[in-house]
Amino acid sequence: MADWRSIEAKYYMKVVNRQSIVIVKGEGTRVWDDEGKDYLDFTSGWAVNNIGHANPAITAAIQAQASQLLQTSNQFFTIPQLELAELLVENSCMEKVFFCNSGAEANEGAIKLIRKWGKINKNGPGEIITAYKSFHGRTMNMVAATAQPKYQEAWAPIPTGFTHVDFDDMTQIKNATNENTVAVMLEPVQSEGGVNIPSADYLSNVRSWCDENNLLLIFDEVSTGLGRLGTLFGYQLFDVEPDVITLAKGLGGGVPIGAFLCNQRANVLEPGDHGSTFGGNALTCAASEASTRFIIEENVPDNSRNVGKYMKDQLENLRLKHEIISDVRGIGCLVGVEFSADIAGKLLSACNDNGLLLNVTGTNIVRWMPPLTVTKEEVDEAIEKFDKALDIAKV
Repeated sequence: MADWRSIEAKYYMKVVNRQSIVIVKGEGTRVWDDEGKDYLDFTSGWAVNNIGHANPAITAAIQAQASQLLQTSNQFFTIPQLELAELLVENSCMEKVFFCNSGAEANEGAIKLIRKWGKINKNGPGEIITAYKSFHGRTMNMVAATAQPKYQEAWAPIPTGFTHVDFDDMTQIKNATNENTVAVMLEPVQSEGGVNIPSADYLSNVRSWCDENNLLLIFDEVSTGLGRLGTLFGYQLFDVEPDVITLAKGLGGGVPIGAFLCNQRANVLEPGDHGSTFGGNALTCAASEASTRFIIEENVPDNSRNVGKYMKDQLENLRLKHEIISDVRGIGCLVGVEFSADIAGKLLSACNDNGLLLNVTGTNIVRWMPPLTVTKEEVDEAIEKFDKALDIAKV
């Protein structure tokens, strides 16, 4: 058997501290490593595999499309791209869509759209308000938009044009708004920042403020879109319609794709303004259309909501047993468990040993992000593994 860890050390840039697991196969909520050990995957590829690993609907779509057409220039029409565009627009409050290859690209495209809108409608303002503890990607503009110093310090000077405020603080948004402001950009629920949920009226108040001040409202739904919160899109949960939405992760069900969508008010891009060689290619769009259609037709958001609540309730029960758990918060299949001590790293290792894959954010928060097709029985199994890992990690 090849020593894949040594091969990585020799050839691959060390840009991530990997867990010492080589995953070779997945099915549903489970994955297997190169030694045959199985794990419950409650990371779902960082909220990517929304309908599970190796879902037959995606597999069939990829196989069928790969035998016909993988990619061609965007100067031509391709049917999978237009079928996916129709499916997303008809099931959202948006009217137009552009496809790219990742969440960071989607956010970059949205920023270009927003700034052009500002030049047309506000004589040039281009400053965008974003929130602390947000995460919008790792390109230079998105590092600037992401108000977390750990993602900025090594890359100075970073681009300008972003003003940062505390999440869930309407007063700070009002105070930050000036003649240069063109938009507010938020995640409906902050995921990477620690699973931070806004108060009930926060997003609706932001919407009203944007309307009163002729600003665009952008929701970064890269993590929350496609059923993660128990609705097809996160904005639906809060009954607030933005002007622009960005998507990725769960959009492809495992293949790399991103998108930004806008309403007619924000629809200002013209030929030559934006583009992507691989964006909207036939293969990824076919897979994404199959995944998105499965989510809609099989009522996957309902399962995310119901089983997600069950998962959160079971974690709350564990909190009664383990005093080191200081908070459990989340919506749907996005739940954060916070601890009163910095045990996340040790806990993750213990979970790995017990056959449960989770994700840490910071030193004291663990995220639960299973596939949205997860069952209550799988949650029970995960809770049992987590309970045992806690007994080890808190010693």
